[in-house]
Amino acid sequence: MQDIEKEVKKRLKDGWIKALMYFEVLALDEKFAKEVLESHLQKLEKLQNVLVYKKEFGDVKKVESPAKPGKVGYSTIVKVEFIAASYEALFYVTINFGPSSVEILEPQTIKLDLWQAQGVLNSVSEMMHKFAAQGAGGIILQKV
Repeated sequence: MQDIEKEVKKRLKDGWIKALMYFEVLALDEKFAKEVLESHLQKLEKLQNVLVYKKEFGDVKKVESPAKPGKVGYSTIVKVEFIAASYEALFYVTINFGPSSVEILEPQTIKLDLWQAQGVLNSVSEMMHKFAAQGAGGIILQKV
């Protein structure tokens, strides 16, 4: 058994969460499509409360660019398996790294204490405020 597999098993016993995410990119340059995705994952791998143990990059494919009709784009995807120290850490990765999909592989049941639940809710609130500050959304209030 490899050292990384032993480390993953140990941390799962300590309560870490095993997850699978897919990340996709569409770029106008074939080389840039793969490089930007690799750079994105390097940032993920630097997080202290996350351990990436498997990455599977797909081929870069030429596609009709939806951003500019008639132009060509390049798309690729990566499948990433990792463990996160907590649900809050997993949530952080989701909102800050923007995967296309998320699947929790283990454990079957996740319990959050009060502080973790509040941390997750405050992260959602913070993200909503960031969107609103950029003019990209927010909550619309209306008088009833």
